[in-house]
Amino acid sequence: MIDVRPSQQMRDLGVVQHGAGILAEPARAFDLPAERDEAERITDELFAAMERIGQVHPFAKGMGIAAPQIGIARAAAVVQPPGNAPAIILLNPRITTSSDETDEQYEGCLSFFDVRGLVPRPMKITTETTALTGETVTTVYERGLARLIHHEIDHLDGLLYTARMRTGVVPIPVEEYRQTGHAWVYDGA
Repeated sequence: MIDVRPSQQMRDLGVVQHGAGILAEPARAFDLPAERDEAERITDELFAAMERIGQVHPFAKGMGIAAPQIGIARAAAVVQPPGNAPAIILLNPRITTSSDETDEQYEGCLSFFDVRGLVPRPMKITTETTALTGETVTTVYERGLARLIHHEIDHLDGLLYTARMRTGVVPIPVEEYRQTGHAWVYDGA
């Protein structure tokens, strides 16, 4: 049996990998409701990608995927919280406030799935997104869900989690991460 690296597995499932220019560029916002059909089509593609990925890798602590990760430079992401909570669709999301209180947890990324990195993030964030009808929706997220949402919004801003890591802290191989006993896993870990 051939052992396939996690990053190769994600590439095979249609996930754009680290080094691709689209991951380093801010995604283009939707003009809603005028681009409603386009936003719905891209959201459907994100759900289809999550379904494919979820069939080969379990995500006990939730997962997310942003449109640039499937090769679409638009401001859309989908987050599946842990458990049976409904998925969260993020269109044109932006963080309006962040708590001063942070915690540091390991994160993974579908776009470079061979490593995990210790990332400090705010414990609470407030976001604004655009509904398909064009209205602005304000939502507050806390703890693990705030981390997931923040990670995906970073993707839409052209940032990878490594940009948030403390100076001198580097990602560790996934095999080493599995030995740490840390429970938090995001965007694929």
